Amino acid sequence: MSGPTISSDPLYQLLRNDDVKGFNAAREEGQSCDLTGCDFKGSDLRGVNLKDTNLENAYFRGADLRGVDFRGCNLNGVSLADAKISGCYFPPGLSPNEIQLSVTHGTRMRQRFIKK
Repeated sequence: MSGPTISSDPLYQLLRNDDVKGFNAAREEGQSCDLTGCDFKGSDLRGVNLKDTNLENAYFRGADLRGVDFRGCNLNGVSLADAKISGCYFPPGLSPNEIQLSVTHGTRMRQRFIKK
């Protein structure tokens, strides 16, 4: 597995430039984005709408994710090292231990996918 990437995806670039409102507006207009493996190190993503987003192998070291709703997201392989996660919703396929290990030790999370 390679390291996190800086994608040229326009919506990713909005998040890299701290434009969460612009990102959310674009998502509400129906624009899709590919955030797989992206680097969000140190980003402030409070209030971001990531509904049903594939974030597989994304890197969130030191990111401020407080209140983010990750339900419906693919978080397999994501690292949350030192991220602020207070008030976050996580998919039911992630155990609290898996999340805690990722935040405290930077381990990549292993998400079990639950059939609906």
